[in-house]
Formats: sequence, C-alpha cells, structure tokens
Amino acid sequence: MQGYNLLIAFNVDKNKILMCKRRKPPYQGMMNFPGGKIEKGESGLDGAYRELWEETGIRKEDIVLTHLMDFTYYLSDCYLEVYVGRLNKEREVFGEENELFWSETDRDFFNMENYAGEGNIGHIMEQIRQLREAHILEF
Repeated sequence: MQGYNLLIAFNVDKNKILMCKRRKPPYQGMMNFPGGKIEKGESGLDGAYRELWEETGIRKEDIVLTHLMDFTYYLSDCYLEVYVGRLNKEREVFGEENELFWSETDRDFFNMENYAGEGNIGHIMEQIRQLREAHILEF
C-alpha cells in the first residue's frame, strides 16, 4: 500500500495556512496542501519533513509537525497521513512542484470546485479548528 502525506503549515501568527495550486493531475488547477509520497523504508514523520522541505523550502528547524489524522483508501491501495504545525519564525517559501501561496483560514474549504480532496480539506480544517478551540492542539 502506497503512503502519501499532506502538510498543513500555519504562519507564525496562526492566521494563514500554506497552500498550493496544483500544476498536474490529480486535481490539476485546484488548491491543496503541499505533500507527496512516503518513500519505502521511510517513517511517515520523516517523509513529512522531507516533502515539506522539497516542496516549500521549510526546514525541520522551522516547524514542529504533529500527526493529526490518517485516511486509508483500501480500494485504491493507498493511505494518507496528515500533519499540522506552525512556523516558529517568518520564512520565505519556494518550490517548483506547485504554485505556493498563503491562504486565509476563513475560506470555504468544502468548496469542491476550488479545493482538492472531495471535501477532505474542509474536514481537516474543521478538525483543526475544533482541536484548537478545545486547547487540544496548541500552537
């Protein structure tokens, strides 16, 4: 089963999240979180930090990632690990894979015409909001 990750990085002020506009399928032209494949023999967390660096230029020293949730797609033979964190200092982001941008956190992330993942981005953002309000996810 192939593993993938999604990486939700909040800015220092916690009022924006790093997103990308996908340049290739699946979800070409749609907004998504950065992420990618977990390599064979690599832990999910190591893969998350590696993908974050490769796709955004954010280093492990710049953010502490928390494993938030997983999605398993049995019929597609893959799973998705979701990580979240907040930058500990302002950081320029860069990457060639997709167009990166900082998004406000009050968007309609359930809008499946604009956001990839069949509503998963909305679900993830709602879970983060609830966990932050309950002081379970603190950053």
